[in-house]
Amino acid sequence: MKVMIAGAGSVGIAIGEELLAKGYEITIIERDHLLVEKLGQRSKLKFIIGDACEVSSLHSAGTSEIDVMVAATGDDEDNLVISLLAKQEFAVPRVVARVNNAKNQWLFNESWGVDVSMSTPQQLTALVEEAVSVGSLVRLLRFEHGNAELVEVTLASNSPAIGLAIENLNFPREAIIVGLIRDDRVVVPHDDTVLLVSDEVVVLVTEDVEGQVRQLLCGDAS
Repeated sequence: MKVMIAGAGSVGIAIGEELLAKGYEITIIERDHLLVEKLGQRSKLKFIIGDACEVSSLHSAGTSEIDVMVAATGDDEDNLVISLLAKQEFAVPRVVARVNNAKNQWLFNESWGVDVSMSTPQQLTALVEEAVSVGSLVRLLRFEHGNAELVEVTLASNSPAIGLAIENLNFPREAIIVGLIRDDRVVVPHDDTVLLVSDEVVVLVTEDVEGQVRQLLCGDAS
């Protein structure tokens, strides 16, 4: 899979190195040539000098051939422009954009070419909530395309789901349990998997049935 990352800051480099280690083909486009020269001396990543906000630079970088664009600069306006160009001018199948200012989150949607937005403050808040909120539904990630969210619930002892198999939860069709963490181990959920106290249940759900999922997993405690 070919991934292009716009922005050679700490976020872009961290994403690139992790994906490179997993076998992806990574290209980072950065307009600061001095930064590229510096990073090129100590990184195995492929760098291209260019402005990802310009169609000509994206064309020269081979954007039409990539599978994923990651707009990871420290400027929200740039990330929106990069996302829109990647989607509309080059038909990139998957566009992921970094949100630097949480107040701009509402802009990062499919009208700007964004499939998935990531906001560090929101993710940190989610992790804090997850650490202290047993029995409550915590939003981990929002997928703008399809109006879906990834949520997590650590089951409390009074959860109505305790002791029930997944197939007996009467989940709405717009929600599915995609993972369980039990005793620090990842458990692949099946229809006959019985939920236990302290299970961390990860659910892919649309907004309109989130309330139903909360009631099924948290009861009246959330």
